[in-house]
Amino acid sequence: MAPAARQIAYINLAHGLCHYSLLILPTAVLAMVAPGGAFGAEYGPVVTLATGGFVLYGLLSLPQGWLAERVGRKALIAAFFLGTGASLALCGLAGTPAALALGLAAAGAFAAIYHPVGTAMLVEAAGNRPGRAIGVNGVFGNFGVALAPVVTGLLAGRLGWHAAFVVPGLACIVAGLLWLRVPAYEYGAVRGARPFPAIPRAVVRRAVVVLLLIAVVSGLVFNAFTLLLPKLLQERLAGDGSLLPLIGVAAFLVTLCGALTQWTVGRLIDRITLRRAFLPMALVLAPGLLALSVVHGWAVLPVAGMVAAVIFGQVTVNETMTARYIAPALRARMYSVRFFVGFLGAAAAAPVVGILHERTGSLAAVMAVLAAVATVTLGCAWFFPDRPEELQPELWGVPAE
Repeated sequence: MAPAARQIAYINLAHGLCHYSLLILPTAVLAMVAPGGAFGAEYGPVVTLATGGFVLYGLLSLPQGWLAERVGRKALIAAFFLGTGASLALCGLAGTPAALALGLAAAGAFAAIYHPVGTAMLVEAAGNRPGRAIGVNGVFGNFGVALAPVVTGLLAGRLGWHAAFVVPGLACIVAGLLWLRVPAYEYGAVRGARPFPAIPRAVVRRAVVVLLLIAVVSGLVFNAFTLLLPKLLQERLAGDGSLLPLIGVAAFLVTLCGALTQWTVGRLIDRITLRRAFLPMALVLAPGLLALSVVHGWAVLPVAGMVAAVIFGQVTVNETMTARYIAPALRARMYSVRFFVGFLGAAAAAPVVGILHERTGSLAAVMAVLAAVATVTLGCAWFFPDRPEELQPELWGVPAE
């Protein structure tokens, strides 16, 4: 395997494990809550234990670009694999809410390494076709999201909720040990890579404003949707905690729709401008979330699948925004800033879901709130530049007539 392809393969694996590790609790909690149990009998308070992990996941993304310049990207990705794995194993050994919250916080801290560092590594290894590489990378992340509920449901149902944390933790550690054996990749070695164009500052500023604003909104919507999906399906489909494996499979099918969209969008945005891919998805998001606040029965599956497709498809577009408008020397830092800003929304997801569910007894109010927040996405899509130079960078240097 070529060095660039090997680099991309490990970065894709890391993306899947990153999202998987963050979404074990939403399904495991269905097996953890029980009258008289160590974690109580209520769903909301246990889900809220994830708040610290999501806060650190966003907060610690800020210094990763700076750390990458001093420690090295390879060392940081190794820390991601090994640290996340060890933290998940500790979660599986937790016997109190405080111990579980601490383990989740540690997992979030190590998971914070991936996106700022891994995405920058991916884009540079991809060369002149970042859209396709980001789309494939998004599919791996989406499979991590999709597999989390189904595998967690199976492990928790057969071996107990402790195994649902320990088994993926060991998988992360093994992946980290294999990564340490891979030779360091030399950046800039991709053949035929074009020099980054001189984009007008006003256009870059406009793109960055949208990029940071959408980071906050998408952070909340993405995290809240992936957190509440298993519980939403349990409420609308089964209503019985004993059917946990069925709920996991249903959540897998829903998020699989997002994986297919990321693959399609990744290939599409190498052919059309980002705004033309972004705007149609933004038009669908808010109505889809609002529909999920009222729909019941098996009809929830196609609606949830459509929402998942839009949410995950937008992630691919947002990642490519940075690749097209930010110079390579600044990308790692920009990804760090973007994911740090995104933590403002992402960190709010767990308490929003937990508190609203505890007060209302259902997820209808949560979906309505997310639909209102998603209207900001439409404004961001409308304001984003629609420039043909994205596809033909050499045109940036041609004076406008």
